[in-house]
Amino acid sequence: MSAIANGVWPTMITPYTEDNKIDYDAVLRIIQWYDEQGVTGIFAVCQSSEMFFLDREERLNLAKFVVDHTPKHIDVIASGHVAASREDQIEEAKAIIDTGVSSYVFISNQFAKPEEGDDVVCGNIEYLIDRIPDATFGIYECPYPYKRLVTPENLKWCADTGRFKFLKDTCCNVDQLQEKVNAVKGTDLKIFNANSATLLESLKMGCAGFSGVMANFHSDLYAWLCANYEKEPEKAQLVQDFLGFASVIECQCYPVNAKYHMNLEGVKMGISSRSRDQAELTQSRRMEVEELHRLTQFFRETVLG
Repeated sequence: MSAIANGVWPTMITPYTEDNKIDYDAVLRIIQWYDEQGVTGIFAVCQSSEMFFLDREERLNLAKFVVDHTPKHIDVIASGHVAASREDQIEEAKAIIDTGVSSYVFISNQFAKPEEGDDVVCGNIEYLIDRIPDATFGIYECPYPYKRLVTPENLKWCADTGRFKFLKDTCCNVDQLQEKVNAVKGTDLKIFNANSATLLESLKMGCAGFSGVMANFHSDLYAWLCANYEKEPEKAQLVQDFLGFASVIECQCYPVNAKYHMNLEGVKMGISSRSRDQAELTQSRRMEVEELHRLTQFFRETVLG
């Protein structure tokens, strides 16, 4: 894959059956909904997918199912980077790559311990990619088990290898984003912002799009913003204001609330989760999700027509 396409890359959620197995019928419905929403690609087997709560076979089967059932005009990238040792990380990466994903996404905090510096990060990255030929990669600044932001210098080093095409950035800081954009200018590595509040500003400075949890609520609004922020700046600011404020729902009980919202969108699935107790979605929280859904519908009709 020579390049990652600009636009919206939802972090895909994982639905379960009543007996706590992956519900592949619902996975297919999610893929179809993403397509209808106008996404560019899908980021599967990530933290939103509860990858730390899936066993190795589940991670592989999920990645393969998403690749096999996603329309060809939508690319699929995936992670599943949960192993501790470098040798295990190599094997799990090769297995996910063999499912047919466009790029394999490493988790930044798996490259080094919290107290270790960029020299260790670069050394471990070099070790891994040298042993995984004929593949391209991404990096996700996953907050679990600890959050390790990629420095601009480290990101430039990754870009200069020619093997890295994607960064899912979670710094939530426009100044830091600008430094990273500057660092990879002229390379094939693209930065996708995971933070809704800073999205418009990050697009203006050169970020390639959005890859965050809120794409599981209203991907179409994010797709509109990414495609139209230059052509319709005043409307783009209004869309940004809505998306930034609506994103406070993230602080509720994700991904349970996203699964509940999917049902409101007509994408039927259970709302159980392995990472959160669905009982956290109390009556008042369900009402908040329902109110957000109605407000989104109103915004679509009145602002975007």
